Amino acid sequence: MTDDKRSRNEFIKENSRFLRGTIAEGLADVATGSISEDDSQLTKFHGTYLQDDRDLRPERAKKKLEKAFSFMIRVRVPAGVTTPKQWLALDAIAGTYANGTLRLTTRQAFQFHGVIKSNMKRTMQAINASLLDTLAACGDVNRNVMAVANPYLSKAHAAAHEIAVNISERLLPHTGAYHEIWLDGELVEDKSKSAKEEDEPIYGHLYLPRKFKAVVAVPPSNDVDIFAHDLGYIAIVEKGKVAGYNVTIGGGMGMTHGEIDTFPRTADMFGFCKPDQAVDVAEKVMTVQRDWGDRENRKHARFKYTIEDRGIDVFRTEVERRLGYKLGKVRDFHFDSTGDAIGWLQGADKKWHLTLFIENGRVKDQLGHNLRSALCEVAEQHTCAFVLTSNQNLIIANVTAKAKPKINAILKEYGITPMASSGLRRNSMACVALPTCGLALAESERYLPELLSMLENVLDKAGLRDDDIVIRMTGCPNGCARPYLAEIGLVGRNPGLYNLYLGAAFDGSRLNKLYVEDVNEARLLAILEPMLVRYAKEREDGERFGDFVIRAGYVKPTIAGNQFHADIELAKLAS
Repeated sequence: MTDDKRSRNEFIKENSRFLRGTIAEGLADVATGSISEDDSQLTKFHGTYLQDDRDLRPERAKKKLEKAFSFMIRVRVPAGVTTPKQWLALDAIAGTYANGTLRLTTRQAFQFHGVIKSNMKRTMQAINASLLDTLAACGDVNRNVMAVANPYLSKAHAAAHEIAVNISERLLPHTGAYHEIWLDGELVEDKSKSAKEEDEPIYGHLYLPRKFKAVVAVPPSNDVDIFAHDLGYIAIVEKGKVAGYNVTIGGGMGMTHGEIDTFPRTADMFGFCKPDQAVDVAEKVMTVQRDWGDRENRKHARFKYTIEDRGIDVFRTEVERRLGYKLGKVRDFHFDSTGDAIGWLQGADKKWHLTLFIENGRVKDQLGHNLRSALCEVAEQHTCAFVLTSNQNLIIANVTAKAKPKINAILKEYGITPMASSGLRRNSMACVALPTCGLALAESERYLPELLSMLENVLDKAGLRDDDIVIRMTGCPNGCARPYLAEIGLVGRNPGLYNLYLGAAFDGSRLNKLYVEDVNEARLLAILEPMLVRYAKEREDGERFGDFVIRAGYVKPTIAGNQFHADIELAKLAS
């Protein structure tokens, strides 16, 4: 008998010998395309998830074959900046080992899909050869650290990028398991001896209770959706230089359908720190969560629930005790939006930067729109930077005036326009969902473009095609595409059915509210068409759609995460 009530994942981590488990043995087993259940939890820390093609499940089950297993691999790219050489290397990996596409994520990282087990080590080694890695891209650790999309726009943007990279490096796991398993490194741990805490000076052998996400923003752009994350830094710029950062804590998106004690939460303002304190603050905030977070109930283990339970003042006292100094008072700032400025933009150094709209972050070639080939040719011919944004888009940065028309010509040749077909599409995001995500309850990436085309017909009737309205879709309530901060949020409930959420703030500061459950396509269009038409006719000057639906009485505002499920009056719709 034992009184240890910790969740199963805690025991897996504790017995993993610092994330080794039996991963190496599982990779060597040619009898299956899968790995053990325990190892599938540990490989997340190495940046990869075991998945299968759910479209093929019925056929394979009929033939008494195991599922069509493969792995998703996520490449960690702190602040999202890569070189043309790295882009070409990752593109080659996509063609050689994955499904022929690159996916740009909502957290400035790359994902490969469809990598079979026998190609896993070769893929990881190819990523390493490009001077990138996948360590801590997933798992109960600090994930990829995001920053305002383009570090080349100004000195303040460059400083934000540097802070993000430094935080990432400080909070990176120290285990030698990654090098040992994937890169054929020497054994760095004697299996005959007990694991030692000093192998992980920050995390210890249990790592964190759940994942931890950090971001850095430079106002007035909130492109990183700072209030959606565990830890955030808002640059306070004075006379062109960063004087310090407002710190935010306790944001997070995930929840579970039907369980009101789970909810998304916007981050709280926590204090102000100087630039040279930012990394230390990150470590101390994360280690308090390491020590205080819930290790019994994983649905209650995210940092946002620690803040809900303990209170921000108690948490601040403990962080300041560990820091040895007090944080300053929050300073004034202002955000305009969460979107990317699509098209060409000139930076302070007179270099040009092109933000390309990449629908749902999927880089691929298709008839009349050969995006993958176009970007490879740009990378081969030009010495620019490739910067991933938090909105699944791509910036071709640091372009000279001479190179600008050449890049335009390449894009035109391959059928690529930088712009989206509407303001709604420009502000859209979707998670991968089916067929590879095991958690998906409904379609997302494969369906949202089609739905947007239908909604664009409505926008044309209302005269709103060019208006910026944020719409996001996920196949489950975990919130990877941050749907609860969308003016129109769609969250999968069952195949073809979604919960519709309305009323988030355009600047990312307010969550939306459930308006109707289990809507299919026809009902969704019937709901949104009169609403959008009314918005076009009745909106006040400068009023955003998310604010209008609250003023018009469709939903009540969500003033805090713990009120997300409160004040819901589901729309009564005709069948």
